[in-house]
Amino acid sequence: MSDRDAAAESPVNPSIRRVSDWNADGLSDLAGEHDTPLYVQDLDRVRENCERLRDAFPDADIRYAVKAHTGRAVLKAVREAGLDAECASAGELDRALAAGFGGDRLHYTAVNPPARDLDYVVGVAEAEPDLTVTVGAVDTLDRLADRGYDGRVCVRVNPGVGAGHHEKVRTGGAAKFGVPYDRAAAVTRSAAERFEVVGIHAHAGSGIDPAQLDSHRELVARLGELARDLLSPAEGDAAPLDLEYVDVGGGFGVPYEEDEPPLDLPAVADATREAVAPLPAGVDLAIEPGRYVVADAGVLLTRVNTVKPTPDERVVGVDAGMTDLLRPAMYGAYHPIRNLGGADGAPAPDERDATPVTVAGPICETGDTFCNDRALADPMRGDLLAVGIAGAYGYEMANQYNSRPRPAEVAIDDGEAAIVRRRERMTDLTTVERTVEEEGR
Repeated sequence: MSDRDAAAESPVNPSIRRVSDWNADGLSDLAGEHDTPLYVQDLDRVRENCERLRDAFPDADIRYAVKAHTGRAVLKAVREAGLDAECASAGELDRALAAGFGGDRLHYTAVNPPARDLDYVVGVAEAEPDLTVTVGAVDTLDRLADRGYDGRVCVRVNPGVGAGHHEKVRTGGAAKFGVPYDRAAAVTRSAAERFEVVGIHAHAGSGIDPAQLDSHRELVARLGELARDLLSPAEGDAAPLDLEYVDVGGGFGVPYEEDEPPLDLPAVADATREAVAPLPAGVDLAIEPGRYVVADAGVLLTRVNTVKPTPDERVVGVDAGMTDLLRPAMYGAYHPIRNLGGADGAPAPDERDATPVTVAGPICETGDTFCNDRALADPMRGDLLAVGIAGAYGYEMANQYNSRPRPAEVAIDDGEAAIVRRRERMTDLTTVERTVEEEGR
């Protein structure tokens, strides 16, 4: 498949890939071949984003936040680009191992981990002793010790500073996340008596935009101050801790709206280094970007099946919904939408009038809409719409509500496109189910 057919036509490594940068003919070909709804993930763009992060943070340990997109093709591209993997669950850790990450490149950062997850992780650590477990509660430290674990530990701190695109993802100030800042030094020193404490960690939130960088700098500064405290002798002549790194999290935002400027990543990197300094030689800075790596590398393709004029609005029904892309319904998130055309006998989209429409999915919920009163090239039944900046938390949050199978996913790699996740079938919805009578046999 040619570059044109593979759908990518952006200039080399731009700071953001807009939905308008994707090749319309290539996306239309993919939708025609694989049907819709369809996710398209460009692995070449994933690598470009990894490269930009390495250029901005050349001396930092960069750990991809796996929860943004766990597909094996994406994880393999990230691993080959030199990033480590930060895993928020046992399932994510299992996926990272399957994608070829070794224990020395794995960081398990769970919140209130279930017992079965801790059992699995401790088992992995026996085979991969370089695995690092990040812990945000004394209870979790105790539960690890009860399982005989005495390996590498990083203490997650709640710095009292949060940021992010929505209140539901601002973690830095939420009590759920991390040891309270005023107790962090004591908890970390105590943990060092039972484990190999290698770092401290904090995370402000997800999708931090340029207006929230002051909060990010404040978090980094507080973590730097705590690190310097831990690296110095404590009261009672307790020895300083031998930390390997200070992990200031990720959350670097991308511009979803068309006129929103991209994040000035080099400026963020400079501000981060300035805020955390000075750190002694041998103590590295670590970051955990997720969204920044994959968001603009993905689009969701969906087909218009119904156009319904009403007295108040023009409703455009499509075959994708909140089961395929949950973010608009869950967070009120904005995703750019481009009409790629394709309706029989209709003029090209750039020859149509821009018309305010509501794009709605097939789910039996009022909230199942991708936009309201958004001006698009007048959609017609049969048109293909591309929902942009959908590579992060798109497929990851897909679900089977209303008994809808999850969509297929195509990955583009060096200009070639291939299915990397098949479309679920109706039979996949019930394969794990049994009736009471069946279970009793």
